[in-house]
Amino acid sequence: MISRRELAKMIDHTLVKANATRKDVEKICHEGKKYGFCCVVVNPFYVPLALELLRGTDVKVCSTVGFPFGATLPEVKAFEARKLVEMGVHEVDMVINVGALKSGDYEAVRRDVKAVVDVKRFNPEVIIKVIIETGYLTREEKIMACKLVKEAGADFVKTSTGLISGATVEDVRLMRETVGKDMGVKASGGIRNLKQALAMIEAGANRIGTSTGVDIIEELPEEY
Repeated sequence: MISRRELAKMIDHTLVKANATRKDVEKICHEGKKYGFCCVVVNPFYVPLALELLRGTDVKVCSTVGFPFGATLPEVKAFEARKLVEMGVHEVDMVINVGALKSGDYEAVRRDVKAVVDVKRFNPEVIIKVIIETGYLTREEKIMACKLVKEAGADFVKTSTGLISGATVEDVRLMRETVGKDMGVKASGGIRNLKQALAMIEAGANRIGTSTGVDIIEELPEEY
């Protein structure tokens, strides 16, 4: 059985609601430190606050690019990503151009992701995770999206923003099979309890995005 610490280090403790307040961000950062989550995910506006609150800890700060629709220009996404890296974020979650993918414009998708991945030249340690929004995609489109994301050099492929649909075990398994064992797979959207989180990990996820990380950890008996 996985330990609390091991599970916490697989959780991205997330707060990306449009109406999130400073007090809300302070709360999740406190929880991030208390439970030892891998990172706290906040909207770009709150990155400086999160970095300040988590300074001196091993909890990383992650923020979003092209969120939540992914339909902005590659140059705009690249600018967003560079600003985040300049502020000091450790990880970036970007949203793929879903419309371009479904139109069969795979070069546009590859170029879109590569524009964000290229910010690694400013900080090679930054982790880039790419949301493919599985709820919009056919099986074949999910496979193609994963291949394009991997070709563009991203570190993770991620199921969804959580705004359209949640992660499924089947999607996570398919994503893992497509990208292989060396690339990250993040399951996100609708994961609210320990059973769901463990099922995603069993299917191949090595990161869980959730706003209920505290509840999930508290479900796990301390002796494990």
